Amino acid sequence: MGQVFDLAIIGGGINGCGIARDAVGRGNSVFLCEMNDLASGTSSWSSKLIHGGLRYLEYYEFRLVREALLEREVLWQIAPHIIRPLRFVLPHHAGLRPAWLLRLGLFMYDYLGGRRLLPATRTVDLSRDPVGQPLAPGRFTKGFEYSDCFVDDARLVVLNARDAADRGAVIRTRTRAVEAKRQGDCWQVLLEDTVTGAKSSIQARALVNAGGPWVEDVLNGRAGINAKAKVRLVQGSHIVVPRLYDHDRAYTFQNADGRVVFVIPFQNDFTLIGTTDRDYDGDPSKVKASAEEIAYLCQSVNDYLAKSVKPEDVVWAYAGVRPLYDDGASEAKAATRDYVFEYDAPGGLPLLSIFGGKITTYRRLSEEALERLEQYLPGKAKPAGWTGTTPLPGGDLDVSAIPALADELVRDNSFLSRALALRLAHAYGTRASKVLDRASSAADLGQVFGDTLTEREVRYLIAHEFARTAEDIVWRRSKLGLRLSASEVKALDDWIATHRSGFDTPLKEAGGRG
Repeated sequence: MGQVFDLAIIGGGINGCGIARDAVGRGNSVFLCEMNDLASGTSSWSSKLIHGGLRYLEYYEFRLVREALLEREVLWQIAPHIIRPLRFVLPHHAGLRPAWLLRLGLFMYDYLGGRRLLPATRTVDLSRDPVGQPLAPGRFTKGFEYSDCFVDDARLVVLNARDAADRGAVIRTRTRAVEAKRQGDCWQVLLEDTVTGAKSSIQARALVNAGGPWVEDVLNGRAGINAKAKVRLVQGSHIVVPRLYDHDRAYTFQNADGRVVFVIPFQNDFTLIGTTDRDYDGDPSKVKASAEEIAYLCQSVNDYLAKSVKPEDVVWAYAGVRPLYDDGASEAKAATRDYVFEYDAPGGLPLLSIFGGKITTYRRLSEEALERLEQYLPGKAKPAGWTGTTPLPGGDLDVSAIPALADELVRDNSFLSRALALRLAHAYGTRASKVLDRASSAADLGQVFGDTLTEREVRYLIAHEFARTAEDIVWRRSKLGLRLSASEVKALDDWIATHRSGFDTPLKEAGGRG
């Protein structure tokens, strides 16, 4: 059986990887398995926001909103390369929430979470201010502009996993936890490699079920425990269209059905629009944006913008399933986004299962999870809270330093275009030079697979960021899939298959101290 781990984690989304990072940093031995790629489920299908959740104030979820607001600047400071401030314009018009209520909510939004770096809310004259120009002419005269943050959600997951591995955790992707059972004073977890079918097992003193949409399946089907808490699967879909306007603000549009839709500048040349909320009862791995949802999002934008959006304008649509705690809310949009733990200790062996949660609060969720398991975990190397002050890989720079880092990359590597340097700076931060790996010319970067994706970056992602396929690289480690053709993506997959034996595999980079 080999090493007995202090903690085993099932699930490689943001919660599982966040817990792994925090736990190993405190001195615990940690094992994490994910049946697919990291962030391949809910964690990469979000609205890409680190935000308090303005609309949750309507449901009196003040604790959740406060915790999320406090986390915005914490996360921004530990990962300024993949998180950036974003100003949202909220147009007001008669018939929906009154202006005084919006202003009160935004006042709370500004001060409930101890905002220090992000600019405060301002009232906007939409008939005069440039942010009003993309809106339907003559319809909107007053609005509000407030702050939240944008995040590369999948990279946030990967960087938590990378840091956990750097500190000694074993991160095993494409590995399914088939069964978890008590054996003596440990959990025995039976594992299956989903690529080769090879079986293996590990032992751990404590177990975390961060299965996301599969949380009940892990509890009932694999650990043999009847869950008291229930998961409510809620589908959220997004669309991406060519850029709709020139400025750098996002919009929050209020719909007559009470939902809000975000319109966000995305990847320089595109606009991201989302999200929907509807219950889902199918296989979470097969969720797709429906024609009805796409039409709904287009209509939501068309109610506000002068430039219309049609379903045929959509260049990419994606959908995810939120594994929310079932609080009995009658509508999906009203179901709580707060996280809930279910704790079981059969035979004195702890199993902690996670229901719900938001990407914004993953770090605090991780801390609370470890508090629940504290009596079973020996590690005391770092105090609770260390993850809020220690940068994620590549994030050891000031929040305003990304443009300067891009300038430095161009200065040190004259063959780089400014656009590529900026992309590398945003993706890898201070580790961008490690991606380039002492290249002295464009030729040293090797084959170009399309747009700015080179062989050297692909090799880095496979060796250091757990990537195994073209999909991992172009849709999760980056969003270059928006710019690469299907034939270019296939060529990348073929190249990876041909050269696989020449890589330092992710397992060699996955850490482990014994």
